Amino acid sequence: MTKKYGLVGYPLGHSFSARFFAGKFSREGIDAVYENYELPQVDGLRQLVADTPGLSGLNVTIPHKRHVMPLLDALSPEAEAIGAVNVIRIERGAGGVRLTGYNSDALGFSRSIAPLLRPDHHAALVLGTGGASLAVVYVLHRLGVVPHCVSRTAAPGRLTYEDLTEEVMAAHTVVVNCSPVGMFPHVDEAPQIPYQWVTSAHLLYDLVYNPEETKFMRLGRERGAVVKNGLEMLRLQAMASWDIWNGRDKEADALPDEGKAKR
Repeated sequence: MTKKYGLVGYPLGHSFSARFFAGKFSREGIDAVYENYELPQVDGLRQLVADTPGLSGLNVTIPHKRHVMPLLDALSPEAEAIGAVNVIRIERGAGGVRLTGYNSDALGFSRSIAPLLRPDHHAALVLGTGGASLAVVYVLHRLGVVPHCVSRTAAPGRLTYEDLTEEVMAAHTVVVNCSPVGMFPHVDEAPQIPYQWVTSAHLLYDLVYNPEETKFMRLGRERGAVVKNGLEMLRLQAMASWDIWNGRDKEADALPDEGKAKR
């Protein structure tokens, strides 16, 4: 039976994962397919698995990365610590179906951003509070960079965009956009940070990868900042997904021991 893999989320338009795995299967002669499964409500997950013979693994995207967790039979230590799942391994046996949740976002982000960090990068602003931001916060802690989340809505322990003074920007020289702001087709939009206080000491990392250079990145680059998009992170987490689905759990590889990151 042809193995099936796929992506669950809602809504699903163009999918990096679908293109990535279609290319991988073609190049390597793998008898498998990758499909998008739109689930408006995540509680339809187990029914999807039951109704799809050969389904062996799933990626999870917005808005289900957190809400899917109670539906799973087990979580990896990293997924449990992060509080979000973006990979599900599906194992079928005589005892039924077992779904295990993992988080490969953390591995992808860690490997992608670590080479760009400098000793003076002590603190970061994390824009957005969704499932991807949880993995980013987890990784930054492990890399020795103190993260502070920023949202449009005030909450304890969280900054708002109005709080981003010149002093705050100077103290937080890493800025990671975990929101979809600026993603195609809304290419003229950018997170509302005070770009006039971005300097050459800053690193601006955008999880968005389409367009290749977002307005967030362009405004940072024009101020002398180092900028990077999320395409490499996506490729790395996709490769880690494949390892997880096939029993080669690489989820925690390249994640430094907390507080022991070397830069």
